[in-house]
Amino acid sequence: MASKRRSRGRVDRDRDAAEVSLGPLGGYVGFALRRIQTAVFADFIAALGKLDLKPAQYSLLELVDANPGLRQWQAAAALGIQKANFVGLVRKLERRSLLQRRRSVADRRSYALHLLPGGRRLLAAARALHDEHESRLAGRLGSGGRERLLLLLRRLAAGVESAAPGGGRAASL
Repeated sequence: MASKRRSRGRVDRDRDAAEVSLGPLGGYVGFALRRIQTAVFADFIAALGKLDLKPAQYSLLELVDANPGLRQWQAAAALGIQKANFVGLVRKLERRSLLQRRRSVADRRSYALHLLPGGRRLLAAARALHDEHESRLAGRLGSGGRERLLLLLRRLAAGVESAAPGGGRAASL
């Protein structure tokens, strides 16, 4: 009896994922977005791994480059990262001499974020890897597909954000 159970378990585990019916899940927007997000992030993480950089770190470097002197709370809100997680993210980049926190001139109670020269160099290298990643995605979407997808995602995000409790930003999916 035990050998029969073990045998059946092995067969179940060996079953191809393509043979498994998703049922109604396959028609749900949220499920499709999550599956795609996982696949896209896996490719992006592999690309940035060459630089020992995580997607959230890359996003923060891009944000600070576009907004020198941005206050920490503004950056955390713009990226949708909770304060407790954001502090650790900033510290890791500071330890690598990529980013610096300075007292804000506008509000001495808060810190402003600035890229250091090492951060600029790393960001330039990361952008090249990100561009390759985006090209792979655009290639799979076909002519004009990237622009259409971004338009639809922005439309969806605007509807989700306005429907979030309190009318604020929705939690990350």
